[in-house]
Amino acid sequence: MGLTSSAPYAAPVRLLVAEDDPRMAALLERGLAQEGYAVDVVGTGTEALGLARENRYAAIVLDVMLPGCDGFTICRRLRATRLWTPVLMLTARTEIDDRVTGLDFGADDYLVKPFSFAELAARLRALTRRAPAERPPVLAAGDLRLDPARRRAWRGDAELSLSPTEFALLELFLRHPGIVLSRTQILDHVWDLGYAGTSNVVDQYVRYLRSKIDRPFGRADLQTVRGVGYRLRETAGGGRCR
Repeated sequence: MGLTSSAPYAAPVRLLVAEDDPRMAALLERGLAQEGYAVDVVGTGTEALGLARENRYAAIVLDVMLPGCDGFTICRRLRATRLWTPVLMLTARTEIDDRVTGLDFGADDYLVKPFSFAELAARLRALTRRAPAERPPVLAAGDLRLDPARRRAWRGDAELSLSPTEFALLELFLRHPGIVLSRTQILDHVWDLGYAGTSNVVDQYVRYLRSKIDRPFGRADLQTVRGVGYRLRETAGGGRCR
C-alpha cells in the first residue's frame, strides 16, 4: 500500500505576464516558473485585460507599451472596476512623468528596463505578500471627484478650475475624507520643504478652495475644526474614495 501525505496540496501562485516582446516574455515565463509561479503569458493589451478580469491572479506583470491597449489604460480600467490585483509595471521609458502616471493609474510598483531578474522576483514576492488594497484612479467624496493622473477635478458634472496648490490641497483632503488635518500636516504635504512662511498660508488656500468647490454649489463640505485644522466631510454626498 502506497504512502500518502497528510499535508494539503499547495497550488502554485499564479501570475499574469503581459509582454509583447517574445524574447522578454519567454525569459520572464521561464524565470518565474523556476521561482515556483504558475505563469500565464499574453502579448496584447486586449488579452491581458480579458484574463485579468476573468481570473484571480496573485499579481500582474504589465508592460506599458502593449498593442491593442497600453498598460496605463489596462491598469486604470481594472481599478475602475474595483479589481485590486497588485500590478508591477515594466517600461523602457525612464521619464519620471511616465512612472508617476503609472502609479497614479493604480499600479503598485514600477520597474524600468533593462532590469535585474532578481530585483523583479524580489518585488513580486513583496507584492504577493500584501493583501490587495484599494488604489482608486479617481478619488471621490460624493459628487466631488479628482483624477490625479489627468490633473482634473469635478463637482458633479462641473469641471473645476484649480491652481496647482489648490489641486494638491483638494487631493490631500480627498485621500483623507472625514479626518481632521492640522495646519502643520497640510503644510508638510502640500508645500515643499523650502517653504519658510507661516501656517496662515493654509487658511488662505482653504478659503480659495472653498470658493471653488463649495460656495458656487451651495455646499459647506470643507469644514473648519476650531483650534485643530480642517476636514473634508466624508459624507459630502456619498463617502470614500472609489
